[in-house]
Amino acid sequence: MAEKMKKSKIAFVCQECGYSSVKWMGKCPNCGEWNSFVEEKVSRAKGERRTLSKPVKLSEIGNKEYKRWNTNITEMDRVLGGGIVPGTVILIGGEPGIGKSTLLLKSASNIANQGKKVLYVSGEESAQQIGLRAKRLKIDTDNLLLLCETSVENIVETALKIAPSILIVDSIQTVYDSLLGSSPGSISQVRECTSKLTISAKENCITVFLVGHVTKVGMIAGPRTLEHMVDTVLYLEGDRTQSYRILRAIKNRFGSVNEIGVFEMSKGGLVEVNNPSKMFLDERRADTSGSVVVSTIEGTRPILTEVQALVSSTRYPVPQRIVAGSDYKRFSILIAVLERRAGYNLGGYDIFCNVVGGLKLLDPSCDLGILTAIASNFDDHPCSGKTVVIGEVGLGGEIRAVSQIERRINEAERLGFTKSIIPNGNLKGLNKKGIQIVGVRNLKEAIEKSSATI
Repeated sequence: MAEKMKKSKIAFVCQECGYSSVKWMGKCPNCGEWNSFVEEKVSRAKGERRTLSKPVKLSEIGNKEYKRWNTNITEMDRVLGGGIVPGTVILIGGEPGIGKSTLLLKSASNIANQGKKVLYVSGEESAQQIGLRAKRLKIDTDNLLLLCETSVENIVETALKIAPSILIVDSIQTVYDSLLGSSPGSISQVRECTSKLTISAKENCITVFLVGHVTKVGMIAGPRTLEHMVDTVLYLEGDRTQSYRILRAIKNRFGSVNEIGVFEMSKGGLVEVNNPSKMFLDERRADTSGSVVVSTIEGTRPILTEVQALVSSTRYPVPQRIVAGSDYKRFSILIAVLERRAGYNLGGYDIFCNVVGGLKLLDPSCDLGILTAIASNFDDHPCSGKTVVIGEVGLGGEIRAVSQIERRINEAERLGFTKSIIPNGNLKGLNKKGIQIVGVRNLKEAIEKSSATI
């Protein structure tokens, strides 16, 4: 009996979440996106059986310490947990033109100057274009090799021949597997290409950097499993109209996910900012109502930044509540606490709040600073220019203690601040002589003591 020919099945796959359906649908029932289904061929390709792995006793595994490779970019090494761990797979995402390729090219150059071989694979630009960028960044090294290729088989084969320490793929959405019938950038292509690159990296101890495109909502394009497959996920954030960029770790198997790196875009590429607190406060006017300095903790680093608030009478039935750099729902809760517990009637006013420099405040210790800024602008009374406000605000209007208070105060003192308003619960054990420390118990007391006239 003749063997029946195997036909490739057709499936419709959502390009946002990876949901699969046998027919096309206008709206994805899983993620709710419209017009996200793309037709893909699902074929079962024959693959070679891999060598059988043997189980190893946990007690027999030595506690081998990996020596991390430094990129000589302090901010990037901080986010990675102290440097690059050999054999890891790192995914970096960000909006177009934010500086991903520039940052990786500079890091690759620094590593190549240490005697390690780096292979930079580009599927979007030609070698001449990358050469022009390298010339602008003043990069010149023989250990940095360029390859313009989009076939994952050719990339893996070239990497095995060259045996680089670092492999950079820019970007994963342009790479394709010839065994799959779908187009580059589709769900199946991104998943399979990442899988092959990950297996090759683990078997040959090659560190792989993958550049990922982002969707319109800021998530890395491709299946959600892509972030589970890699060891580290980095996001390069910032507004392209501004010069500052923030590198943030979303996932890191070899370090903390709370660290951030701050960079400034210049003619010579991304320049690291070693003192972000000073950068965020450089253009602050101390005599303006609605301006308050708060302290947030990013990993192990305390950062001081300015919070600005503007309260204006509205002509519309529903007043506006707009915040940039903080959580909107928490912002709405804080406004309700200010009205109910401190006696401010804000029902007929628009309230706008902005965190200077593009920093996102997720630390609850900034609650008191936000409310103090709103009260300051509403009363038209500037806060003291040399005062930093720290504290979490409860629904009862009480000021709750925060963590790492000494680090926050030390940073404020180092930058020349003379007064710090903190929760009364953090006063115990503090012995600071170079800065005045004021403990507060409730919201009303904090607003009164933050005034410039006191």
